[in-house]
Amino acid sequence: MKNPLRKRSVISIADLSKEEILLILKRSEEMKKKVPKELLKSKILASCFYEPSTRTRLSFESATIRLGGNVIGFSDPRSTSAKKGESLHDSMKIMGQYADVIVLRHPNEGSARAASESTGKPVINAGDGANQHPTQTLLDLFSIKECQKNLKGLNLAFVGDLKFGRTVHSLSLACAHFDMRLFFVSPEQLALPEEISHSLKKQGIKFSFHRAIEEVLGKVDILYMTRIQKERLDSSAYEECKNVYILKEEMLKKIKKNLKIFHPLPRVNEIEISIDKTPFAYYFQQAENGLYVRMALLSLILE
Repeated sequence: MKNPLRKRSVISIADLSKEEILLILKRSEEMKKKVPKELLKSKILASCFYEPSTRTRLSFESATIRLGGNVIGFSDPRSTSAKKGESLHDSMKIMGQYADVIVLRHPNEGSARAASESTGKPVINAGDGANQHPTQTLLDLFSIKECQKNLKGLNLAFVGDLKFGRTVHSLSLACAHFDMRLFFVSPEQLALPEEISHSLKKQGIKFSFHRAIEEVLGKVDILYMTRIQKERLDSSAYEECKNVYILKEEMLKKIKKNLKIFHPLPRVNEIEISIDKTPFAYYFQQAENGLYVRMALLSLILE
């Protein structure tokens, strides 16, 4: 079968059709069962992180190494010529001459798209500001399918910073493929951006807005917690919102038995530590699945 992802950039989840998403999830399942050796032998990944990252950066690098490839790159732009004023366009054009695929995280929205236009090599968006994070969405979908045995017709609630939460933006758009019912829980000042709401309406997705977790907790299959992003708020706004949503174990008394709690991590204080030991916590498995999904994506792009 022809591989539709070969040498493709992945900038937004909207770049992928439902069939392509399912292909990636299927390959991810295969990777989790058994890692093929040397699949990326002689291939080089450029890991270019202009913003801090733990799981995304290290899982991409680990995925490459486990498949027999090599990694170059940086995790601090101050150690690069960006500190001297080099443009993103020039940096990515050069990186494309050194590597077979570029993984980019950058604070500016639209940076990944701009990077892909500066080089002939595939670019994978690892987060562009508050815009998109497509590979997080792929691992979220893989984890939802894994724990619920299905993707279609589920109820999913997003809680926290929905304005700047790029993981929320990407995943909510992808949920449209699978007829999910969405609940958005946030303070008014951190509500879902209008353009995301408009896109969901256009696709006929049912969703509603709420202020309290308790309003939706008994209805959902997936509770997707997010942190309030201190780095994207001024100090007064952060202080006002930082403790507005804290999920406590005592709140899990009247919930669906199949409920799983997700979080893209890092966690600050929005999920009580004691919940980690309950059967509802799935965020650490979710993070682990990032390795298999990124292995699958790299194998398809570089195959």
